[in-house]
Amino acid sequence: MINKVTLIGNLGQDPEIRRLENGAVVARFSVATNESYKDRNGEWQTRTEWHTVVAWRNLAEIVERNFKKGKQVYVEGKLTHRKWQDKEGNDRYTTEIVANTLRILGRREEGEGGEGGSNYTPNTQPATNTNPATPQAAEPMQAADDDLPF
Repeated sequence: MINKVTLIGNLGQDPEIRRLENGAVVARFSVATNESYKDRNGEWQTRTEWHTVVAWRNLAEIVERNFKKGKQVYVEGKLTHRKWQDKEGNDRYTTEIVANTLRILGRREEGEGGEGGSNYTPNTQPATNTNPATPQAAEPMQAADDDLPF
């Protein structure tokens, strides 16, 4: 069986970093992905989906140092669901992506040194060949009407 999620999107805010009593570090951040499509009137529309991503231990430390609001990132991980209780005792449910590979896409900003993205996986930094194809930062592709499969 496979439980794999791949996202390319932009960070909606700076990551939230917590250090647990046992010393483990956890990072939580939101990633926005966009989908463009033509509506019934032939107008291009963009739909934005927000995804909550969680990174643990070494990945969380890397997120803390390198991830900032607005950065474009590649995230690979697994989909998880959790049940928890709020302060009033009500059951709440959360869907998250637990990251196992992260990559900052695009050019680095001034003062960060070098160009291009960096791959991060839990056991190595930087990782190589973690992605079958290197994602490129680009404008959303808009298919011509005759290219549509339906």
